[in-house]
Amino acid sequence: MKYSIGSYPHVRVQDDGRQVVSQAGSVLLVETVRKTGLGRAISAALAPWRKPRAVHDPGKTLVDLALAVALGGDCLADIALLRSEPAVFGPVASDPTVSRLIDTLAASGDKALTAIRTARSEVRQHVWALAGDQAPHAHGQVIVDLDGVLVVAHSDKQDAAATWKKTYGHHPLMGFVDHGPGGTGEPVAALLRPGNAGSNTAADHITAAGLALAQLPGKYRRGRRTLIRCDTAGGTHEFIAWLARRGRWLSYSVGMVITEAIHRHVLKIPASAWTPAVETSGEVRDGAWIAELTGDLLDGWPKGLRLIVRKERPHPGAQLRITDADGMRITCFATNTPKTPIAELELRHRLRARAEDRIRAARSTGLRNLPLHDTAQNRVWLEIVQIALDLLAWMPMLALTGPARLWEPRRLRFRLFSTAGQLVTTGRRRILRLARHWPWTRETTDALERLALLPNPG
Repeated sequence: MKYSIGSYPHVRVQDDGRQVVSQAGSVLLVETVRKTGLGRAISAALAPWRKPRAVHDPGKTLVDLALAVALGGDCLADIALLRSEPAVFGPVASDPTVSRLIDTLAASGDKALTAIRTARSEVRQHVWALAGDQAPHAHGQVIVDLDGVLVVAHSDKQDAAATWKKTYGHHPLMGFVDHGPGGTGEPVAALLRPGNAGSNTAADHITAAGLALAQLPGKYRRGRRTLIRCDTAGGTHEFIAWLARRGRWLSYSVGMVITEAIHRHVLKIPASAWTPAVETSGEVRDGAWIAELTGDLLDGWPKGLRLIVRKERPHPGAQLRITDADGMRITCFATNTPKTPIAELELRHRLRARAEDRIRAARSTGLRNLPLHDTAQNRVWLEIVQIALDLLAWMPMLALTGPARLWEPRRLRFRLFSTAGQLVTTGRRRILRLARHWPWTRETTDALERLALLPNPG
């Protein structure tokens, strides 16, 4: 039997198209900048760095860079994508102008970074107010996850060094607000560190937590309305003591290293003291149990600290560690949340794994590498990356519904931002017509309608 082999249609290509807009779906990000007031806030923050008679506003240029990164760019030169579409993005600075701006901001050190971070914090408060019951604090508590990220360097850059994974590069410490199961997350801290920076350096965790708290609306910077969550890298006396001193105490859930003392206490826990672990659905998790440790183990730790240990039957073929006990995988974490069942606390701590999703999104949004040479320049780059990630979190929170709210940057670019369009000018109106056959055009137009209903920033 002879089978026919399908082939791609043959098309003739010409370069005389007019009023055609590539990446037309990026108007979603442009409208998000407009409705949140991000562009205006960054411009005001960077006004001191605008030179007399300058053509391009530094704030607009920085936001343009963030838009380029949000669309998939990973270096300064990728701003050319925006420059090629002036009808959508307006006037965009040249590559030399962009480079000079980065150098100027880098030379200003913490002064410029503080100005940018303050503007982001003000805009974040406005965005959360616009989001209403879709905001991260809608359920009464804001959760901030701290985690380190290894960024490989493929050339000799300032402060690049060998990492604990035997790679070469940098080891920034990041902080993300968890949007919960109905959303993604947004960045609130990025501390650039050399590749050989320690994973459990208390001073770095304190600095990163301080940066993260400064990004939150004022009422969430103190008290039990904010939970700081991290892995065993944060399980140090200094960091937990710092958390305990914050106002009426911040809530925290911090992984702990299994010490010899903890190991001995685990072996003494009677079988009746173990409680089955639970899943997010509320069902009992098979093969996993938890218990709370008390006694002299808590000596020297802040008042109110609870130490909770988990044992789990390892997967077939898994290799046990020296800290495991009785053929069970042992993990431990500390928290100061009172009067809550330990199964609920353990599930809450386990959900910090969502930070890995945020790190994956960051890697695909400008954090695959640090494109500049000097540390001061790359610190500015990290702020640009965070603005891009903010936009990729705020746009779905304000404009998308259903499963689309959970789309990560790669999917947003593939399905929404890459939509083709045609720009039509009629009288004084400019209309962007999106491709009718594109499967996700309706998601784009519906999202734009939701953004249009939001009030303009005052």
